[in-house]
Amino acid sequence: MTGLCTSLLLLASISASVADVGEFTPCLQFFYKSWPPKGLAGTPICQRYNNMYQFATLYSRPRRSAWFSAYLYSVPTGKRPKASWKYEPQLAYPSADGNMVPFLPGPVDMNIVESQAVDLDYINSSFSRGHLNPSLHHQTYQCRSATFTLTNVVPQKKWSNDGPWEVLELTVNKTLATYCLGEAYIVTGIMPYQKEEHWMKNRVAVPEYLWSAYCCPNYNQSIPDTLKDVFPTFAAIGRNDPNSTEEIVPIDETVKKEYRGYDVKQMSLNSLEMYLKDRFNTVISVFNEQC
Repeated sequence: MTGLCTSLLLLASISASVADVGEFTPCLQFFYKSWPPKGLAGTPICQRYNNMYQFATLYSRPRRSAWFSAYLYSVPTGKRPKASWKYEPQLAYPSADGNMVPFLPGPVDMNIVESQAVDLDYINSSFSRGHLNPSLHHQTYQCRSATFTLTNVVPQKKWSNDGPWEVLELTVNKTLATYCLGEAYIVTGIMPYQKEEHWMKNRVAVPEYLWSAYCCPNYNQSIPDTLKDVFPTFAAIGRNDPNSTEEIVPIDETVKKEYRGYDVKQMSLNSLEMYLKDRFNTVISVFNEQC
């Protein structure tokens, strides 16, 4: 595995217009074969921190929330960084340079409030900040710190975020660290409610499900039989609402009460794309030629 989040230093020759929200061109390295997922419409963000590209996000302005984040996995080291939450100034001001900026104490500029989620949206809500690109899946402190931007999180119930979904992230981390021999490309996204949006404080759209998939083209051929169905691709869908029906992810009634209804279901990439097609009513392709 590479030891970096493969950020690229921004060259001085790159003009501000290239970095404007609107295309993934500057950060295609975070997608398998430079091929972003197809089928979803939104605002592409090449996430920058300290003038370096860190990962990519497809963002929905009307929902003030992301459809997905895409990144390169690297084996983590050190402790989880202190959560210093950031925002994306270019969403509020197109002339901004695109580097994520920490929230400062005091009132937030209204252009920022209108264009994206802010800290106050999550404070005293019933939701936690659910990372799509988790800090756990990166090696360096800078790469891990860059994941703490509110365009990379969605309203996620605590018992999902700290329960089955966390177990999924830890499992993926262990599997890729042990058996993936080259780059591992991960895309993690959301599925909205089918009939009508649910909102946090009437501002930020709440997903009904989270999903994640990885592509590891080069892996140890001596993997145990129990893991042969998770290479080169793996996918899963997790519940974010204990009251959702069970057609996509059934409920395990034997788990601890607090985690009940927040189950995560492992599946093939084909199955994930089938569920995405059904929910979005369009063909969704996560990886080029399915990795």
